[in-house]
Amino acid sequence: MRLRNLIILTVIAPLFLVLLIFSLVAIKSLEDNVRSRLEREVQVITNVIGTTLSHSLSRDAAEPLEESLYSAFSFHRIYGAYVFDPNGQEIYGLGLGQALFSPQVIRDVAEHREMRAAYREHEGWHYYSVLKPLTSPTGEVHGVLQVNRLNTGIENYTGVLSQLALLAFIIGASGIVFGIWWGFRRHIERPLERLLAVMQRVEEGDRRQRAVVEGPQEYKRLATALNGMLDAMVEKDADIEARRRKEIELEKRLRKSKKLAELGVLAAGVAHEIGAPLTVINGQAQRLSRRERIGDDERARLGRIRGEVERIVEIVRQLMELGRRHNVEKAPLSLSELVNTSCSLVEEDLEQNAIDLELDLPSPTPELLANGQQLVQVLTNLLRNAAQAKGVSRVRITCRHDDSWLTLWVEDDGPGIAAENQSRVFDPFFTTKPVGQGSGLGLSMVHRIINDHGGTVGVFDSELGGAGFEVGLPLNDTALGGVAK
Repeated sequence: MRLRNLIILTVIAPLFLVLLIFSLVAIKSLEDNVRSRLEREVQVITNVIGTTLSHSLSRDAAEPLEESLYSAFSFHRIYGAYVFDPNGQEIYGLGLGQALFSPQVIRDVAEHREMRAAYREHEGWHYYSVLKPLTSPTGEVHGVLQVNRLNTGIENYTGVLSQLALLAFIIGASGIVFGIWWGFRRHIERPLERLLAVMQRVEEGDRRQRAVVEGPQEYKRLATALNGMLDAMVEKDADIEARRRKEIELEKRLRKSKKLAELGVLAAGVAHEIGAPLTVINGQAQRLSRRERIGDDERARLGRIRGEVERIVEIVRQLMELGRRHNVEKAPLSLSELVNTSCSLVEEDLEQNAIDLELDLPSPTPELLANGQQLVQVLTNLLRNAAQAKGVSRVRITCRHDDSWLTLWVEDDGPGIAAENQSRVFDPFFTTKPVGQGSGLGLSMVHRIINDHGGTVGVFDSELGGAGFEVGLPLNDTALGGVAK
């Protein structure tokens, strides 16, 4: 059942029923009161006239009898007065309603010597009539007086008034019910329907829907609460979506780490097998270069051979480091000390290429539990990559942290990294540098070190226009996989 109908049936209808009963009782009381006054008035008039008439009948004088009857008409709404003998025969009478009572009734009144009253209708007129026995001083009944009062006043219309009151009550009650229904419809039901429509559209998937805050105070509060709930749902959905994307990204990085670990193991095995022959080649070249019989040109060639062998040895060392799982020895480390040390190591590269270095670090800088030497290697590799990129004039290091997680961003304004290469930058031997200028192992080492620290590393397009690297590190051993904002 609808709320408005329920209110009408359980509240309004019982209230109107009580009012109707009260009104009918009041009208009935009014009618009884009017009738009671009418009866008392007629009885008093009858008693007054009866006393005079009793004396007139005792003297058998017609003139006093006529005067007494005429005097009855001076009273309000007395329209008939008659005198009958004890046998019911009329002696004298004036006005209307002579035949209201039969002779037998008149005889009964004379016989029993008691007053009798009744409502009578005659020829379309309504009367209240009183019969009073007329007695002599000795107690003998000489006749019966009949006094008729015509019901032409309000007492004659009490029934009509009751009907009119009932009709007015029905019309008024109908108007009130309609007013309540219209007010309920306008100020309660329609706002609730608008709220319901908003919730239905939200249920269908449109989370942008909001309720209009207008109308009664209660509706405004309800609409405001609904909008707040929807805003909270949107924020929660956004947070869930961000976490989902972060989980997807972490999963990708995990697969990347696993892939790099497998490649590192393979590379380490190959490097181990290559290391011994390289040592032999380097030793033989060194011995040949010491002989006096060879010329300067041959000695220079041998020096170049040794340089390339040393370069290969360094690559082999990096490969072995890449494939080895390290138990990182950690110690408390100041972030500012880490950054300053790394910047000093690449200061010459930055100055040669006229690159401005910007630092955006929190104050005071946090301390983290890490291996300082390895993190310095991470930052120097990232800074050198930025310094060696073409067209770079600006490098920026930014840091943010919360209670358990630190995030570093290293960005430049160079040409950046192509989208198709961003997923491969941490692969061993992948490089965009010319042949002979890069081994392709620097970023792989960065990934391995950060992974050993329980952190994350990724690449993105910087707002400066070039490449950006995001490094996430736990501030302690219990904080893993967090995100600093």
